[in-house]
Amino acid sequence: MDEILSKTEEKMKTSIEALENKFTNVRAGRASPSMLDGVMVEYYGTPTPIKSLATISVPEARQLSVKPFDRSALGAIEKAIFEANLGVTPNNNGEAVFIVIPPLTEDRRKELVKQVKELAEEAKISLRNIRQDANRSLEALKLPEDEEKRGETKVQDLINEYNKIIEEKLKDKEKDLMTL
Repeated sequence: MDEILSKTEEKMKTSIEALENKFTNVRAGRASPSMLDGVMVEYYGTPTPIKSLATISVPEARQLSVKPFDRSALGAIEKAIFEANLGVTPNNNGEAVFIVIPPLTEDRRKELVKQVKELAEEAKISLRNIRQDANRSLEALKLPEDEEKRGETKVQDLINEYNKIIEEKLKDKEKDLMTL
């Protein structure tokens, strides 16, 4: 039973980490190199992560600079950023690609909050699925009824704890998005 509980908690921690990663991709009007994490550049016919082809820096609060190691990749990098549909327009000066992050409008902030709430709900659904798996595993052990109930109670305590963590992270991200 302890093994099931520890595996369940591990899975829940992984869900929280996944949520945090998704939250970092929801931008709050500030430039962050992590915005480009999912961008793949067609480099010599192979999709390559942008991090492998360039240094990404933040020269100003609302600007990203992407300086390729190989200048011939500049056009491909610019195209990949544009096609990644990040809501930004890349510009290049012959040496680097610059991305200016536009300030968020009130409507856009509300859209982002809605998006963040959906991500949090997905994480909660993931936790519920983990709980179901744990309860099935406990049933499969054919424990005495009182021990099985105790195990289910511990699993429920875990899910309550991790739901609170999700709520706290959601509140922090909402506050971050709504602050000018």
